[in-house]
Amino acid sequence: MHRFHKYKNIIKELKVSRANQVWVSDITYIRTVKGFCYLALITDMHSRKIVGYDISNSLELKGCVRALNKAIYQAKDIKGLIHHSDRGFQYCSTTYTQILQKNKVQISMTEDNHCYENALAERVNGILKDEFYLDQTFTDLAHAKRAAKNAIKLYNEIRLHLSLDYQTPNAVHQNAA
Repeated sequence: MHRFHKYKNIIKELKVSRANQVWVSDITYIRTVKGFCYLALITDMHSRKIVGYDISNSLELKGCVRALNKAIYQAKDIKGLIHHSDRGFQYCSTTYTQILQKNKVQISMTEDNHCYENALAERVNGILKDEFYLDQTFTDLAHAKRAAKNAIKLYNEIRLHLSLDYQTPNAVHQNAA
């Protein structure tokens, strides 16, 4: 465990009804010939759109911060936004939580460090690996970055979701904005 403050799960009973109401975050590993790199993802819970991501060669905080900054920069309106994650040190760190607080984003975390409390983020990881082949071994970080960028583009723009009445995340996100 780590020394950082852990926050309560404030989305447990929440009914999500609009884009930029709740973002969920997680990190997944991507295999390369030389070892692992790490894909930090931020997904809008309503539209299922990946709104921010970064891939780096370490689990250091920087990748998560870059993904968060991209998501915030690209968002039109984050008033009332809740950021939900597991209790990993990256999300609990002072640097990360200060960015959220500065942007008036509420912080929510899994309470029991239970994957079911961050199920959507885990599901998106699985979709990217299973359907868009991010589970393969890439030659290097640059190759993994290209593959992740392409996979996320296809996921957001092409993949239809049953839970979205067979619409794409981009279409739902734009209609809900």
